Order: sequence, then structure tokens, then C-alpha cells
Amino acid sequence: MNLKSLAKDTALYGLVSIVGRFLNYLLVPVYTRVIVAESGGYGIVTNFYAYTALLLALLTFGMETTLFRFANKDGEDAKMVLSTILRMVGGVGLLFLALVFIFLGPISQKMGYAQHPEYVGCMALITALDAFQAILFCHLRQQKRPLKFAALKFAFIIPSILFTLFIFLVIPKMGASHPELLKLYVKYNYGVGLIFFTNLFCTAMVTLGFLKELRGIGYGFDRALAGRLLRYSWPLLILSLMGVFNQVADKIIYPLVDSGPEGMVQLGIYGACVKIAMIMALLTQAFRYAYEPIIFNGSRDQNSPETLADGMKYFVVFALLAFLAVMVYLPLLQRIFIGADYRSGIAVVPIVMMAEVFMGIYFNLSFWYKLSDQTLWGAVISAVGALVMVLVNIFGIPRWGYMACAWGGFAGYGVSMLMSYCLEQKKYPVKYDMRTILGFFALALVLYFAYELLGRTSLAGDGVNVLTAWPLMAIGTVLIGIYCAATWKFIIKRARS
Repeated sequence: MNLKSLAKDTALYGLVSIVGRFLNYLLVPVYTRVIVAESGGYGIVTNFYAYTALLLALLTFGMETTLFRFANKDGEDAKMVLSTILRMVGGVGLLFLALVFIFLGPISQKMGYAQHPEYVGCMALITALDAFQAILFCHLRQQKRPLKFAALKFAFIIPSILFTLFIFLVIPKMGASHPELLKLYVKYNYGVGLIFFTNLFCTAMVTLGFLKELRGIGYGFDRALAGRLLRYSWPLLILSLMGVFNQVADKIIYPLVDSGPEGMVQLGIYGACVKIAMIMALLTQAFRYAYEPIIFNGSRDQNSPETLADGMKYFVVFALLAFLAVMVYLPLLQRIFIGADYRSGIAVVPIVMMAEVFMGIYFNLSFWYKLSDQTLWGAVISAVGALVMVLVNIFGIPRWGYMACAWGGFAGYGVSMLMSYCLEQKKYPVKYDMRTILGFFALALVLYFAYELLGRTSLAGDGVNVLTAWPLMAIGTVLIGIYCAATWKFIIKRARS
């Protein structure tokens, strides 16, 4: 594998993903300082976006990976593939919206939002638009057009951030001169509901940026092709649903198991602290955006077992570096990103971070069944992992609260990772450099536990005082330097030679 090419593409898409998500993360300090934890408002945000992520996977039904697979497949018309997929995803989205608005009342009541059905309707529109845009963004990646990809991503991110800052920082101060604005602010859960309306407006605006790409929908619809696409994608639908379910089920299940206002309060605390751990998800997403086009470009050299083995090694090494960095600087990160009311949940961060490492490894392992068209196995593996996670949540939440959510993800991704590896070695053997991978795992864990033993053994309450934590973080920086030196010697230097 060309490490330089992979690193360059990862940096391009990673810049968009990481900078964009980081700008959104800058809103977390606003949310967790303006929205009082006891109000449960941030729990509503966490719960709603969990539903949105799950529905997005349903409405795209595996067509993102399918587009990569068929647009680069010999004998297929790439334009017809795009047009057929856009029509299929668009049609499903319209059907979804019709059903939601027909049954808006019962759905809102079942979800616990009977007093605000407009929230449910708004999020349904957002999800349908996001699903359609997901295919168009995928097309830009497949065409290797990162600049437009970045421009449209930021066209959503920047306005939504500015509107959100206006909602929470400006409107409350305008109450005396503009009572009508303050009335809206109070009516919609003290600004929480206005977040959803802002999201809908910004999502709709981004759609206008795809006017050129939308012309492709007029290329036609091939029924025979649609059948082939669905046969390939329906296992990916289950795979995607189970994968997303693993990420968001805890945020959906928690208020169902721990019903009432307190459940939303605890969910809000958990959801806020998990945001720090999502740094690992950013790394995985950036790697995925760069890696998928390389693997699916039709070249035997690119999707060879050797390439897959190299990709796994690079991912694990740099993911563990991210894990160490977050753990070392967590005393500072929690003070910056999380309001004092929410810091009681900071102990979930190391567990969720390692769960995200497992998820990234599982993503890399997933290429064996995608390239060999055995996607049904992916559905089975993800379903087993999701079942493990759900059981841990259902039986653990009443006893351990949101800590069960963290361990549920850890167990679910861990089981999926191990299952996928064992099946891969039988059905699509890839000879991974296990000596290097396990060696770096061991090194990272030794350095992490050494750091813990040096003083940061408890993360409860407000955590470590930042002023007294500086010497500890300095020592942690030295430990990170040891890991980086090993990375240079055994990974980067060898790749260059």
C-alpha cells in the first residue's frame, strides 16, 4: 500500500470531518453550561439524534457502499448506477415522510414527545434529506472531489453553529426588548427544540449545493440493475442498522429502562461525556473516507490481502495513539468541553474510547465480506454484537446506570471484532502483522496503566484539578513520546524503506 497516498487522503477528508465535528463539539460547552443537567434538556438532544442516526441507516439501506462497489465494477454503467440509487433512496425517503406525518400523533406519544410532535416531524424531514445527501456526498468521494465535499460540509456546519450560538447566548439576553423571541425560547424547552429547526433549515440549504449532481437522477432507472443493487445491499442494510444500533441503542434504551425525568437527566450526563470519546469516531470516519475508495477502485493490487493487512496495521497504531492522547489530557479536556453539572460521568470515557478502537478494527475487518460479496455474514456478525450490547444495557442499567451503556458498547464491538476475525481467516484469509498489532496494543495499555498508577486513578466528580494535573500531564506527554518513537521506528521508518 502507498502509505503516503493513504495519509494524504485521510488528511483531506479528516480535515473536513475532524474540523467540522470539532466545531460542533465546541457547542458542547455551551449546551452543558446553558442547559442545566437536572432539566433533562440535553437528554432530549441525545435521545433525538440517536433515533436520527438509526433512521439514517435505514433510509440509506447500504447504498453508500453499494455505490462504490457497482460504480467501479466492470460491465456497469456508473451514471446509471448513480441515477438508479438516487431514485431508490429518494423514493424510500418520501414514503418514510408520508408514514411519519400520517401517524405523527401516535409516534410522538410513543416516543414521549406528545407535547412536541413538531420535534418528531422536524427530525423526520432532516433524516430524509440527510439520507439523500449521503448518496451525493458518497458520489463526490467516489469521484475524488474533496474540495466540494468539504465546502458543502462546512456550508452546513458553520451556519448551524452560528444559529445555535444565537439561540443560547443571544436570545435569553433579548428577552426585555423582544419578548416574542423569549416566548419561543421558553416554549421549545428553553432553546432545545430550536436546535432541531435550525438543523432542518441548514440541511435544506446544503441540498441546493448539489444542483449539478442532481442532474444525474435524470439518467434513468434500470430495474434489473436495481435488483442487483438490492441483492448486494440488503445484508449491508442489516449490517449498517446493527452497526449504528450499537452506537446509539444505549441512548435509545436508557430512557426506556430508566423512565421518567431522572432517566433523561442521566442520559444527558452520559451523552455529554461520551462526546469526548467521539474523537476516536472522527479518526475512524476520516480513515474510512480515504480507505474505501482505495479498496473499491477495482484494482487487484489495491484490494489484495496485503493491502488490507497494511491498512489494519496503520489504523490500529494511530488509533491507539489517539486513545493515549485523550487519556493523558482528559483532565484538561473535561474542563474545557464539559460543564460542571455533567462531569460526574467522565469515567465512561476510557471505556467508550476503547470500544471505538474495537469498532474501527471491525470496520477494517469488514472488507473481507464486502469484497467477496458475502455481506450476509456482516449482518450476522453485527446482529450478534448488537444483541450482546442490548442485553448488557437492559440488565445493567438498573444496577450500574450509564456505566452499563459504556460496557455494553465495549462488549458488543469486542464480540463483533473477534467473530469477524475468526470468520475472515476461514473464508478470506488475510495475514495480518499480528506481532506488530499486538505489540502496539501492549505498549499502549502499559503506558496507559502506568499513567493511571502515577496519580490519575479516579475520574469521579469534577475529576483532577487542572492546576495540580499539569505535572501529571507533562509526564503523560513523555509517555506519548515513547509511543511516538516506537511508531517512527517500527511503522513510518519501515514504510519509507
